[in-house]
Amino acid sequence: MSQDRYGNDVLRDPGGHRPRHPTSRPQVAQDGLVVEEVTTGWVGAVVRVEKSGGMHVVVLEDRKGRTRTFPLGPGFWVDGRPVELTAPAGPGAPAPPTRTASGSVAVHGARARVARGSRIWVEGKHDAELVEKVWGDDLRVEGVVVELLDGVDNLTEAVRDFAPGRDRRLGVLVDHLVPGSKESRIAADAVRSARPGTVRVLGHPYVDVWQAVRPERLGLARWPTIERDTEWKRGILRELDWPAATQTDVARAWQRILATVRDYRDLEPALLGRMEELIDFVTVEDPPTV
Repeated sequence: MSQDRYGNDVLRDPGGHRPRHPTSRPQVAQDGLVVEEVTTGWVGAVVRVEKSGGMHVVVLEDRKGRTRTFPLGPGFWVDGRPVELTAPAGPGAPAPPTRTASGSVAVHGARARVARGSRIWVEGKHDAELVEKVWGDDLRVEGVVVELLDGVDNLTEAVRDFAPGRDRRLGVLVDHLVPGSKESRIAADAVRSARPGTVRVLGHPYVDVWQAVRPERLGLARWPTIERDTEWKRGILRELDWPAATQTDVARAWQRILATVRDYRDLEPALLGRMEELIDFVTVEDPPTV
């Protein structure tokens, strides 16, 4: 299990390690570039650069759609390193990068990396489809394969079979991972069954990954509360007055919900932070042994 170091803001640098005397490098303030303003801690993507009061300023938009304006120049961080933002060139300059559905700057023309030995496991098909829709581009660039776990009851045995190691890490996303739950006990056992630092099990508090989609995308103020003795998904469909008689109805309902997800802004922070942390965990490069 891991402490919640990533909080709710997936754009903030998760590393937490900054040199004492860093040197800024020039960085063009291109549309979509995610930066942090060091004085205020504001994290956002570049929306535009404009002139105001005789000086250039940069407008940054955070993941909630809020914007703030800062003077162009030093005092910013990109990917954990200090930069001095400069104005883009005029007409004829290269087109600015766009962002992926996860909010990352898109890497154009890059081939998918050969798959790493490390893996991310998710509980079921719906989890995998949601991860693919939002993080798929990033995962292909990083060479990370997402695999279905089909429930967590046998997680400890599956971890032992996987045999994680320094170059073969395992990240696991678990539904309804709350203190004192069956899932939390299974997760702790699974982590203890492997070499320290090779397995990380994280989760969100929702009964099902459906709840990680913001309810307003479905025209709801909140997800309905379902009684314990009712199958959760079927109960949700009945509350929404959607067909709920068969598994086909459930599958169609999920595709309807998934279709409302455009990018990371349509998901709850409790899922966003956990997925970003798992991706970082399985892609970190360990220093070579001496």
